[in-house]
This record gives sequence, structure tokens and C-alpha cells, in this order.
Amino acid sequence: MSIPEVAEVRSLLASVALPLPAGPAAYDPLLDAVGNARFVLLGTASNGTHEFHRARAEITKRLVLEKGFRGVAVEADAPDARRVDRWVRAASDGDAADALAGFRRFPSWVFRNADVLDFVDWLRDHNDAIASDADKVGFYGLDLYALHASMETVIGILRGSDPDAAHRVEVRHACFDRFGGDAQGYGASALFGTGISCEDEVIVALVERHLATEDGPGRSRDAAEKYYRAMFGSPAVSWNLRDRHMAESLDALADRLSRAGEPARLVVWAHAAHLGDARATDMGEHGELSLGQLVRLRRGADAVLVGLTTDSGTVTAASAWGGPARRRRLRPALAGSFEALFRDLPHPRFLLRPHESREVEAALSERRLERAVGAVYRPETERTSHYFAARLPGQFDAVLHFDHTRAVEPIERTSLWMAGEPPETLSV
Repeated sequence: MSIPEVAEVRSLLASVALPLPAGPAAYDPLLDAVGNARFVLLGTASNGTHEFHRARAEITKRLVLEKGFRGVAVEADAPDARRVDRWVRAASDGDAADALAGFRRFPSWVFRNADVLDFVDWLRDHNDAIASDADKVGFYGLDLYALHASMETVIGILRGSDPDAAHRVEVRHACFDRFGGDAQGYGASALFGTGISCEDEVIVALVERHLATEDGPGRSRDAAEKYYRAMFGSPAVSWNLRDRHMAESLDALADRLSRAGEPARLVVWAHAAHLGDARATDMGEHGELSLGQLVRLRRGADAVLVGLTTDSGTVTAASAWGGPARRRRLRPALAGSFEALFRDLPHPRFLLRPHESREVEAALSERRLERAVGAVYRPETERTSHYFAARLPGQFDAVLHFDHTRAVEPIERTSLWMAGEPPETLSV
């Protein structure tokens, strides 16, 4: 696209972007767009951004209060989320920090942070005013059972017996955390290019041994085993297994919470790579699907997919898989990305509806880069590790953009996190 054409797109978007003012009315246009939909999927481009966590919580509160949503389904393991669910229903003692104590495994700050703490406190207060437990709003985990605990067990044992294999597994798992086509291709190449020195049956046996000590649904344990076996096959197979499992878990949850004549309405929290429609990204071109795609296919107009993006600021992330949380500088978005296009609009925070008109849809349908930061942020390999290509109108029904954002605050703000950005040793 030439410079004059880019200027025309920016001018068009500036005319339709709706600013997000401070206060409770900020998300009025989004709630209007939700209408009577039963499933609202809030996908964040980073796991460690305060504005994303806060916006997600505020939108969820309004969906509960104004539209009767019955549950919050999150990209987390069921046992950790179940602990929160019991607390918000007043079925366990302690405070909000105790309720989030199950989220101790890497990356703990995704849920053990100040914004989620405030939200579960609010949810407990909301539920306290409701007499029937069946009518209280729940907090549920969709992910593979004991996913991170199983992975840490595998890596820990391999570190003692085969450090090289442990490193390759870490790289592969971090690849799934970083999300996106190029990042996954990079991770898969790093793994398969050097070969695997241990049999996948050994890994599965380790996972089974760990899961045998846990209490939970057999279907989820089977899914966890299949996931780790699939890790040593096609990258698309393991990614798809995980997202299909989350979609099936969401369907089961919706069925369980629905009543005769009153279908349950659920809000979903996860990374944007899971909640956007993969068919509009190069992930889909590589054979990968997404939870958002599956929900859209199954639910049609009953599903609203929302993406949250940013250009620059700081982000809470580790330098490597399993590392400590750091407050890191988020580099300005790369040229040619949606985020770079958005930063030149007149509003620093805005709502954009890609289907606002045929002109807007056409302007955003050109394939552009889109950023994704998970638990790990590697600015030294920014393009490879954190960008994939997408067509926004096919991916999301609405986008919330925050031009400059700051790192989410972990509940335990360590001196390492407070110190901020570590020195860079590599250049882009």
C-alpha cells in the first residue's frame, strides 16, 4: 500500500473510531454491539498488560449486571479456576489473594495480579447478594487439566537427565505461548532441527505420573496426555488439540449452566491468538484453528469476538520460559502492522468496528502484521517471535486499542519486577 493510500485509510478510520472516555460509559458502544449474543470472547494481545486486564474486568462486570451473563470462562487450568469459583461463591475462607493462590505456576502473573484481584473481590461481593448458589456467577477454567504443572514436571526431570532435551522442550512450549505462525515455525524448527533425544512415550509417562496424583475429570487428563504426545508431531496438531479441548469445555459449561428457556451467557478471557478467528490469519493457513473460530462456527451471531491491542509502553513478561516476571519495555509496533496504523489516529484509546461499513471493512481487509506477546517477551527477535499476519475484519467483530499501556502489577511485586527492564544483549 502506497503512502497516499495509507493516509486515506487512516483518515477513514479516524472518522469511525469511537474514543473510549474515562468512566462507566466507555464501553456503551461495545455493549450495544453485543446485543443479545450469548458468548463474548475478549482476546488480549498480551498476557501482561494492565489496560487489557482492567478493560476485560470492566466489560465483564457490565455483561453480568446488564445482560445477565452467568460465568467467566478463562484460559486456565480447571483446578486453579475452581479455587476461585469456590471463593466467589463464599464456599471457602480467606481473601481474594488466597482464592488466586492456585495460580502459582509459571506464568503466575496472568491471574495473580492486581486487576484480577480487584475483579474477583467484586465478583464475591456481587454473589453475596444472591441467595441461590445456582444463580451466582461462576469462574471456570477451560484449559487442559494441570497443563503448566505437567509441563514443569517434564522439564524439571529432563533438566536432571538430559539438559539439551529440556531446553528443546522449553523452546517448543514457549513457542505455543508466544503464539502466531512465524513464532511457531521458529520454535518447531529449533526443536526438530536438532532432533529429539528422548522418546515421546517417556514424556507421556512423566505427564501421566504427575496427573495420577491430581483430582479431576478423566476427559481432561486424557486431553493433557494427547497434547504432550502431539507436541512431538505437527505444531498444528498440538495447537488444535488444545483449542478444540477449550471449545468442548465451553460447550459443556454452557450446557450445564443453561436452564429451560434460559440459555447460559458466558464471557471468555484468553489470549487474542486463541479468541480471534484463525481463518483470517496465517495461523489458519498453516492448518491451525482457534477457540474463537470454533465458537463462531458453532454459535454464529450468538458469538462476539473482541480483540485488544496496543502500540507501546511496558509489559509484564519473562525473558525465557519459566523465568521470573519482569517489567519490560514494549517496543513500538513494527511498520506495516495494525498497531502502527492505529497509533497515528487522533484518539489514544478507541473502539473500532471492522464491519462498520463496506469501506471500513475493505480498508482493514488488507493483510497486515499483528503483534502477540504471551508469557515470554523477546524484543531481540521481535518480528519472528511476536508477529503474525492477519485480516482484521475476519478475525474480530470489534477491536479496543490502547495506544500506550503499562505492565500489569503482579500481586507479589518482587525487586526484580520493580527494577524493570533487564539490559539487552542482542540486537534486532
